[in-house]
Amino acid sequence: MTTVIIGGGHGGGAVAGQLRQFGHQDPIVVVGEEPHPPYQRPPLSKGWLKGEVDGDGLLLRPRDWYAENDIDLRTSTRVIRIDRDKRQLTLSTDDTLDYDTLILATGARARQLKLPGSDLKGFLELRTIEDAEAIKAWFRPGFRLAIIGGGYVGLEVAASARKLGAEVDLLEREDRLLARVAGPVLSTFFQGLHEAQGVRFHFGVNIEGFDGLDGQVSGVRLAGGDTIHCDAVLVGIGAIPNDDLASEAGLTCDNGVVVDHEARTSDPAIFAIGDVTQRPMPLYDRSLRLESVPNALEQAKIVASAITGRPLPAPEVPWFWSDQYEVKLQIAGMPFGVDRQIVRGDPGEGRFAVFHLAGNRIVCVEAISAPPEFMAGRQLIGRATPVDPVKLADTAVSMKAVAAEG
Repeated sequence: MTTVIIGGGHGGGAVAGQLRQFGHQDPIVVVGEEPHPPYQRPPLSKGWLKGEVDGDGLLLRPRDWYAENDIDLRTSTRVIRIDRDKRQLTLSTDDTLDYDTLILATGARARQLKLPGSDLKGFLELRTIEDAEAIKAWFRPGFRLAIIGGGYVGLEVAASARKLGAEVDLLEREDRLLARVAGPVLSTFFQGLHEAQGVRFHFGVNIEGFDGLDGQVSGVRLAGGDTIHCDAVLVGIGAIPNDDLASEAGLTCDNGVVVDHEARTSDPAIFAIGDVTQRPMPLYDRSLRLESVPNALEQAKIVASAITGRPLPAPEVPWFWSDQYEVKLQIAGMPFGVDRQIVRGDPGEGRFAVFHLAGNRIVCVEAISAPPEFMAGRQLIGRATPVDPVKLADTAVSMKAVAAEG
């Protein structure tokens, strides 16, 4: 009984390891488009760009681990078709590969910006080691980088670029940073943090196109006539799930591959995990597509449990993180149905947490260099424990006491 995993990223590597850890003895094949064994992507925008992490440091497991654990790792190989009737894959190598169980871990790709001049050289994106290496080669003192999009990837690259001496202009069509993923308190904090490091922000802008010189992008042209001069442009405006293969095979897709609580698709023989999935979130009574390593790891455990007949793990509270300069952001939960916010600590001191409440229950916490608030908040969200807002706001009351007395 052969299990094939399509996708050699964090999720694909994690589910292969989890299956072996749970005692799965049948053949496992991992098919990945990149030439590398499964590796971690988050460090690409941070440690890799700054030269603090090398290739082996990114790997989930040593290269020889796969052979030692009887896992057939096929890199630089793309699946071009899924035949569900035959349970067979057609590969870019012209080979076919039969499966009994299939796991889709195809991730997501960077959203493109299609405007006049976007075909010039000098447009950057950050999804792979090769992308990060290309970006790192550009960064140097005096280099001018324009970043389009004020999300986490854009801000993390901005921080790394400034550390390496590059000039950074960040353009955002909304009126604040992180407008779609975080609250105003966090937006204000990160704007101040980056401005103190020399990043220039341009909010509420509409981009009309790009200027070029000798085939290379030289400026971002804004509505109203202004131009932001640059040597390269990094586009960070979100990601699109790589669900084309699944859709062509007739699996149910809706902004990602739709899965159930076992991460099983509309075909019982096919599972899907990670950024490519639209998954149920009972804690919030809705389905979501989450782009995070913790989400991929959770679903890897779910699938490995389902395949090996183990009890499914308890549902986890979704969480995320971002490192910028010397600051660590940790977020737990999602701000749905929020009717008030409580700030614990002083943003001016660089250590605080924003709690989002629905009634007297925490549904999300955004913690800046505040691990106790993050950890306790995550537990309180998972247990749906009522809290006393006055105690929650009082830093003289420990989070342990807040959790115990909530």
